[in-house]
Amino acid sequence: MFDEMLSSQSEDGREPYKKLLAWLNSQDLKKLSTKSATAEELFRRVGITFNVYGDKEAEERLIPFDLIPRILSADEWRGLERGIIQRVAAINAFLNDIYNGQEIIKAGIIPADLIYKNKAFLPQMCGFTPPGGVYTHIVGVDIVRTGPNDFFVLEDNARVPSGVSYMLENRSTMQHMFPELFTTHQIKPISGYPKELFKSLSSCAKTNTSDPNIVVLTPGIFNSAYYEHSFLADEMGVELVQGSDLEICDGRVMIRTTAGTETVDVIYRRVDDEFLDPLSFNPNSLLGTPGLFDAYRNGSVILANAPGTGIADDKAIYSYVPEIIRFYTGERALLNNIPTWRCAEADNLSYVLDHLNELVVKEVHGSGGYGMLVGPAASKRELAAFARKLRANPGKYVAQPTLALSTVPILTKSGLAPRHVDLRPFVLVSPDSIKVTPGGLTRVALKKGSLVVNSSQGGGTKDTWVLGS
Repeated sequence: MFDEMLSSQSEDGREPYKKLLAWLNSQDLKKLSTKSATAEELFRRVGITFNVYGDKEAEERLIPFDLIPRILSADEWRGLERGIIQRVAAINAFLNDIYNGQEIIKAGIIPADLIYKNKAFLPQMCGFTPPGGVYTHIVGVDIVRTGPNDFFVLEDNARVPSGVSYMLENRSTMQHMFPELFTTHQIKPISGYPKELFKSLSSCAKTNTSDPNIVVLTPGIFNSAYYEHSFLADEMGVELVQGSDLEICDGRVMIRTTAGTETVDVIYRRVDDEFLDPLSFNPNSLLGTPGLFDAYRNGSVILANAPGTGIADDKAIYSYVPEIIRFYTGERALLNNIPTWRCAEADNLSYVLDHLNELVVKEVHGSGGYGMLVGPAASKRELAAFARKLRANPGKYVAQPTLALSTVPILTKSGLAPRHVDLRPFVLVSPDSIKVTPGGLTRVALKKGSLVVNSSQGGGTKDTWVLGS
């Protein structure tokens, strides 16, 4: 098991952690625990919460925060950054292709059924290219680590990735609690993210207007990520709106304000495709705006991310990403995928059923850690029940080996203890550039031995430092 702080022949720890480890060794852990309680109170006061669907006893929760930072060296980050940019560029090229020429299907790289029978594929997007050719304006790429130089992409989040507000608030809290650490470490800043997001979205509209009106579209206060929606709107200085605040007039999207109506140029939408427009998608949707998709198709407004981008983060498509990268860039993928068995294929299904107790099985369209099986942690009864699900609907699932994920220390009641982590860096895509914010959101499994880091499943977060060179 690779521990990112301690897996070193030196008692001083691995190089990126040496100063932090020395500082930790000089601290009174009881005082650190007090600081941890103070940090929790700060989060509570600011209102940094998330909602859990289906949990009546705790619909709104405080996201657990661990105050021991995770650290990446400058060299480690450079390698990750190059791989992420390559991957995101290929995903955009893939989306442009499958909604236009479909050359990757014609070349036999991706099976046609995997696209056409996929509920995330939107035929309404066919023949249309968003301004600047940008489909995924904001992307989150989930990465896990198993060794000093062994990073793997766990999944891509090309629809509306959440978590950037926690990344920013974690950093703000750490700077407030431990300012001395920021004078002894050369840590790359992340506070400019909202400004970069605004610039990136504005640049997508620059062919239409020099001063675009941007809004954040939210489903409302009951959405699990509502805090983030309001946070980003506030930080960018733009309006937070719901579908009922917008209307379509003469093909343009207008927002009602106390001073009248204004034209909207860019919508950073946090509403799922299905609910964006009842005239084009789900007719029962009360969250969207009638006529919005037609306004988008006629070019009068930009939707970020574009409808239909979910096809790129489908977990069956994920298994083809190395081939997707090679097809569109001619390059070998810089970041490794985790080996993946597509259960829709008979040979794969047979293997998965024979090795179910060794594998992690996920729903192709699942998220948030729901609907998955962690074989090594499952009981015989759970394995048998999941095998029945697999046989009944194999195309719904993929399986992967159980990796020995890296650990980093967290602060527990009995002191420091290792826990498994992943990392979600956030990427901004504009017509001119692809930028990755240094670091990202580290999610941590707070239970000993657990591999599930999702906040909806009891996971927490911590600040992620990328050191300067």
